[in-house]
Amino acid sequence: MDTKKLQWTREPDNYSIQQDRIEIVTMPHTDLWQRTYYHFRNDNAPVLQMETEEKFFSFIVKTDFTESSHRFDQCGIVMYLDSENWLKGSVEYENEQFQHLGSVVTNHGYSDWATTAIPSDVKVMWYRFSRREDDYCIECSRDGENYTQMRVCHMWEGAGKIRFGIYACSPEESSFRAVFTDMKITECAWKAHDGQQPDQ
Repeated sequence: MDTKKLQWTREPDNYSIQQDRIEIVTMPHTDLWQRTYYHFRNDNAPVLQMETEEKFFSFIVKTDFTESSHRFDQCGIVMYLDSENWLKGSVEYENEQFQHLGSVVTNHGYSDWATTAIPSDVKVMWYRFSRREDDYCIECSRDGENYTQMRVCHMWEGAGKIRFGIYACSPEESSFRAVFTDMKITECAWKAHDGQQPDQ
């Protein structure tokens, strides 16, 4: 993957971009969230993305968040179209017992959050983000080989040109170094549904 094609939305103060490794040091009070439940709007997390009009592809990245240790510290994959239309997948630190492995999908200004608890000693996670036209799939893996589905979703504004990539943030008073490696773009690993046919 050509890291020269990546562009910042809200460039952080401290980061490093190499061809095979990207590091982002998060800034306190940075996050992505829109309205739902909490009623507040947070739209200041840095995201590093590339543009594409390709309708079928997968993007893979390995995340290392060994330094995360404060509530809500997070890093992962993102597709940020604008402040009210985006998705993300990440591990969010909670406490010394568990973390939230989850995804947020935001359509037309309202976020949802789907999570499952994982042990707090998990410090590496792979993600695979796949596109099939205006539908998307987020998967995760502990070893980069065996992926488990986290989310299938539709993006109302995701039919044309999109931007996708990585992000890291710390919603509370904290900071940590997030490391991204093994990034690649492949043919779409999310295959066409082989069950019930579409309604005519």
